[in-house]
Amino acid sequence: MLDDRFVWWRHGVIYQIYPRSFQDSDGDGVGDLAGVNLRLDYLVALGVDAIWLSPFFRSPMADFGYDVSDHAAVDPLFGDLAAFDRLVAAAHARGLKVLLDLIPNHTSDQHPWFQESRAGRGAPKREWYVWRDPGPDGGAPNNWRSEFGGSAWTLDPATGQFYYHAFLASQPDLNWRNPEVADAIAAVMRFWLDRGVDGFRVDAIHHLFEAESLLDNPPNPDWRPGEPLADQHLRQHTADQPEIHAEVARMRRVVETYGPDHVLIGEAYLPIDRLVTYYGAALDGFHLPFNFHLLTTPWTPRAIARLAADYEGLLPPGAWPNWVLGNHDRQRLASRVGPAQIRVAAMLLLTLRGTPTLYQGDELGMLDTPTAPDQVRDPWELNVPGLGLGRDPVRTPMPWDASDGAGFTTGTPWLPLASNSAEINAARQAEDPASPLRFYRRLIGLRRSEPALTHGAFVSIGADDAVLRYERRWSGGRVLVALNFTGRAARCVVPDAVLTLSTHDRPAGEQIKDALTLAANEGVVLRLS
Repeated sequence: MLDDRFVWWRHGVIYQIYPRSFQDSDGDGVGDLAGVNLRLDYLVALGVDAIWLSPFFRSPMADFGYDVSDHAAVDPLFGDLAAFDRLVAAAHARGLKVLLDLIPNHTSDQHPWFQESRAGRGAPKREWYVWRDPGPDGGAPNNWRSEFGGSAWTLDPATGQFYYHAFLASQPDLNWRNPEVADAIAAVMRFWLDRGVDGFRVDAIHHLFEAESLLDNPPNPDWRPGEPLADQHLRQHTADQPEIHAEVARMRRVVETYGPDHVLIGEAYLPIDRLVTYYGAALDGFHLPFNFHLLTTPWTPRAIARLAADYEGLLPPGAWPNWVLGNHDRQRLASRVGPAQIRVAAMLLLTLRGTPTLYQGDELGMLDTPTAPDQVRDPWELNVPGLGLGRDPVRTPMPWDASDGAGFTTGTPWLPLASNSAEINAARQAEDPASPLRFYRRLIGLRRSEPALTHGAFVSIGADDAVLRYERRWSGGRVLVALNFTGRAARCVVPDAVLTLSTHDRPAGEQIKDALTLAANEGVVLRLS
């Protein structure tokens, strides 16, 4: 039997691909599955172990694939099932695992399930979705808000009831209190597992259940104007409900019937003490509940040291940690921490204990790409304009080379290319030893070759206003990581050591005794005597 301590998802690196923006193979301006296939060798050279594909299922694209109308079909925009099968075979031939998005909370309103559900109050699938009578005033049943703005309830005039949607009105929530829904989603999982996928990233899992009481959500005393309107109320009755955990355990059982090297990852934006409960009381929940806290923690040594200590301290015994620095919903890494800090950030992500996930383009140092009002595609931004909530700037196409279409497309890209794609692109960086891409390759290679970094314990050494230090220890081997978060030189005390890797041009093999002066924005990995 495979030793769970050494399964690939514990030591590997996951790379998120947003297919619309990765590689267009047919000139229509939208990335596709054949395009992903064309770029697999790039990912092998980068050194990652798995690709996670954002949705490519059949969809009206109101939320760019997160509104699924057929769970068992590829949208023609991205190809077909044969193209998917070719991609999986090609990825596996290169040693890459393939993970898919699973979207169990809601469907498109164009899904046959919902079309049947809204056919009448007595329809066979009526209870597959969350329907409620109007409130006493004839309006929505309560004050629950959509994550994308406005009420979370939409009236269906034909039947006189409201349906619930945590997101867009065109994304009705499934009713997970109906066991037929759980069976249907399990069948979806098996459909893709039978085609060779190695696991799932499960979308919006903390929204899976709502309280049956229908009580209003209480006001959020910390909300301020300019923040998302959905945050005006605490999600006390619409998120993180206790019933979720049994359904996560059921999903886990489905995945594990395909072997212990298959993985279930959960998306839940929750405080750490709540997030870690999604491992399950008996570690029968998610293998990896995504830890997004590096996305919001202040970029200072002390704050990150506290985060790491809190997270490690709250992990259930035997649970494996994970870390994320970027995704398709949040500001790009280089825009958040600044271009000077991207190598320090990469070193942090890839040397902390746990599985790291990279977002496409962060290895190039891509910045958010501004979109003009007439270029906005994100439904969140269209619903609540002017708040700066749009996610288009982090979803713009991958720059592969300096050509007019940046190597992404021969047509008109669905979102604008970055204005600096002639300077920041994969081809140019592959040739430049000092580029972010080449640094990521060296760093991932070091992580792969050093057991202390893949398997070792995490030991916090200290943090001050400038430098964060911690060790990774495994079977007698000790590795020290020191990261300078400032734009000035900083001196720190270290044991006798040999330099293994620096974010700067400091040569490997340098002997360090007693103390080390880090240059501005420098991080180092040291092998201790």
